[in-house]
Amino acid sequence: MATLVSIIIPVYNEVNFIEETLQEVSLVRLDSLNLEKEIIVVDDSSTDGTYEKLLQLKDKYPIVILRHEHNLGKGAALHTGFKHSKGEIIIIQDADLEYSPEEYPNLLEPIIHGRADVVYGSRFVSSQAKRVLYFWHSVGNKFLTVLCNMVTDLNLSDMETGYKVFKSSIIKSLTLKEKRYGFEPEITAKISKLARQGKCRIYEVGISYNGRSYSEGKKITWIDGISALRCIIKYSLWD
Repeated sequence: MATLVSIIIPVYNEVNFIEETLQEVSLVRLDSLNLEKEIIVVDDSSTDGTYEKLLQLKDKYPIVILRHEHNLGKGAALHTGFKHSKGEIIIIQDADLEYSPEEYPNLLEPIIHGRADVVYGSRFVSSQAKRVLYFWHSVGNKFLTVLCNMVTDLNLSDMETGYKVFKSSIIKSLTLKEKRYGFEPEITAKISKLARQGKCRIYEVGISYNGRSYSEGKKITWIDGISALRCIIKYSLWD
């Protein structure tokens, strides 16, 4: 019997990308790994016609559509997706195709073969192609990763990566609070505690990265970096 993989896609104002994202996710074949896909799209109260576009696409692609009545943030959209997921494994997929669904087999392999419970897709250890963009963004990402490693005793190279894969039993055992981009350091801090208790094995896999510019719709800002700093300290040391 095939194992079900839930692909959670949080969406906010991605009308120009959402169909291509769904097409690429749908085309990925996981049969060789004896896996089936469940695609859950959580619209975080988009205002650009994304939700209406999703309704038009629901008969074309095998998707479950969920929607927030008010904009709550990426973390909140993921919480909703986790709650409604049925798979034994969960993949987070951003809706803007900065990360390629073609890499699912490589991300899933450590879990499928029983070596890992959580897999991070790293943009910084890969020999794959990645778009050259913002220097200070990369500095900020690396700074936050180093700080997170210092307080969690992990040796991750890319804590802020959008590609994270979990056994659903791991993610559903945690009480997650951050509703926006603070999700990334919160989840990392909390799984690090499980790892120290011998309850979770964390792996990294190198991935390609096709980053967006702000003119193309990139949303994360320096304010989110400050929030990430707060979350690293809060969830690593106290919560």
